[in-house]
Amino acid sequence: MMKCGGLTGAQPATPEAQHVADEVKLQVEEKEGKKFEVFTAVEFKTQVVAGINYFIKVHVGNEEFLHLRVFKSLPHENKPLSLSSYQSSKIKHDELTYF
Repeated sequence: MMKCGGLTGAQPATPEAQHVADEVKLQVEEKEGKKFEVFTAVEFKTQVVAGINYFIKVHVGNEEFLHLRVFKSLPHENKPLSLSSYQSSKIKHDELTYF
């Protein structure tokens, strides 16, 4: 059961989590100033707010990972996914936490 405002436990990435990551990949590349050959969602958490925050751990090659926070608005608002924040220089064992 998901409670409003709290983060779910980490789950292995699903096709939906990969889709969310893919949708904001260009925004991340613009902010980082580089292209990522690898951009694979590994695990994710969600947080129900007035929409959903996705916290996604993404493998970007070698031993490098990014943590993304992506906001998905409520369906009736019909807005694109937006990259709220991200953290670079992460490693595989770094826990996904709220940021």
